[in-house]
Amino acid sequence: MNARRMTWFAGILSATASLLLLTAADALADEKPRSGGELIFPVPSEPPSYDAHREQTFGVIHPVAPHYNGLLRFDPTDPTGTKPVADLAESWTVSDDGLTYIFKLRKGVKFHDGAEMTSADVKASYDKIVFPPAGVVSDRKGQYTVVKAIEAPDANTVVFRLKWPAVSFLASLASPWNWIYRAEILAKDPHWYETHINGTGPFTFVEHVKGSHWVGKKNPNYWDKGKPYLDGYRALFIKSSAAQVAAVRGERAHIQFRGFTPADRDALKAALGDKITVAESPWDCLLMVAPNHQKKPFGDKRVRRALTLALDRYAGSKALSRIAIVKEVAGVQVPGTPYATPPAELEKLAGYGKDINAARAEAKKLLKEAGAEGLTFTLSNRGVPMPYEPVAVWLIDQWRQIGVTVKQEVVEAAAYYGVLKKGEFDIAMDFQCGYTVEPDLDLYKFTSRSKNPSNFGFYEDKVLDDLYEKQSRAKTVDERKKYVREFEKRLLDEEAHYMMTLQWHRIIPHSSKVHGWQVTPSHYLNNMLDTVWLSDGPSH
Repeated sequence: MNARRMTWFAGILSATASLLLLTAADALADEKPRSGGELIFPVPSEPPSYDAHREQTFGVIHPVAPHYNGLLRFDPTDPTGTKPVADLAESWTVSDDGLTYIFKLRKGVKFHDGAEMTSADVKASYDKIVFPPAGVVSDRKGQYTVVKAIEAPDANTVVFRLKWPAVSFLASLASPWNWIYRAEILAKDPHWYETHINGTGPFTFVEHVKGSHWVGKKNPNYWDKGKPYLDGYRALFIKSSAAQVAAVRGERAHIQFRGFTPADRDALKAALGDKITVAESPWDCLLMVAPNHQKKPFGDKRVRRALTLALDRYAGSKALSRIAIVKEVAGVQVPGTPYATPPAELEKLAGYGKDINAARAEAKKLLKEAGAEGLTFTLSNRGVPMPYEPVAVWLIDQWRQIGVTVKQEVVEAAAYYGVLKKGEFDIAMDFQCGYTVEPDLDLYKFTSRSKNPSNFGFYEDKVLDDLYEKQSRAKTVDERKKYVREFEKRLLDEEAHYMMTLQWHRIIPHSSKVHGWQVTPSHYLNNMLDTVWLSDGPSH
């Protein structure tokens, strides 16, 4: 499976070679990393809590990930972001029937408070993710329905027992969200990590000043000897896209790990020349519209279908890709990947046809049938300007053309998840950003709310749940494709539970002093900073 993923991503990267410029890490691969310096980077969003098991935002990953390790991670030198490698695990074996995974852990690893890391910590962390106790939120528990039991037979061994063989399981364990916490702390208070830091990672926590910055310093006792290279890092919480770009242009920051627009890239390159290196990649991320099925009239699928039919995604792609970090028209999988629906088939789904006049005529008819002519509602949007703001403006204009009036409510990013989780909205901007492209990981988002708490449509759909399990258990690629197509058709067309907008495109212009960092199709990967180094210290 990993080999296939590597093949298609290699194809994508090759096809976009004119856009993909070498990162400094590639260009200076033979140079010996230099120790010292503080990496400075803006983060457009602040963490709602410090616990990655319960959160979904890069606002947690970017400033907080350097304090932690996972059982596995994705190879930080791999541009496809698809190769699971050891992190706290030293080695692993898989039984012939694919139902038992046995991991041997590194010895001598210590948490920042000095306690030794053992299998009890790994088991407790994964129990919290897979089998969360009452009152504890795990936004990814639906991703681990395949797990039957987690065992720790001795201090250095962890065993996962599965209900059925799952080709995606190692990728699931390499999730950048699955930080390993201390079992003793979780036993006393499973919410402790929401407001405190204590990991095994390459950097220790210094301070978090809300609305200002987050600081980490080199862990002198890090288990991976010789790393990290940096003395420390400083994340600056800057909401304004223009201010983020200005910080990089003024050499007050080295890099922004999420992405800038094509115009920002061109302006930075023009201003700084060789002082800026540009890295680009396809991006496993897109914005979605979540109609709250609990609120009238959005429980009526005719209304939801009308709203998706109103969207001219192809014209939107041409216009928005010039000014925002969005580009491809997409279904439930990144275009060009093994399980993505071919464009000709995608066009058969509601909202994906090329005749926008016919689609909008059908949309108006459906609204009339549902008694929702002249519909007015509020679109709740996340307070992260790019690409939420331009996509929302586009959506509102599209819906206006079928007689729907929409008011936009922008909610500060850290508070936005509270709005989503409580269902305090009519229609909300939601997103699906994966850390690696794999149907098991990408589709669980859309299973029933009772199975997955990050389903912000607040619906139950047993048919979708069954299709999700069928694609996961499929024994051949063709069989799996069949179920993925059926899942997509029910989700986007028959029920219109969610509405997809456009796939993102990742552009990272960064200081040429930054080395040892590789762009991937996910802004959740490569944020531990253990491999990053600066060629001649920080800019001032």
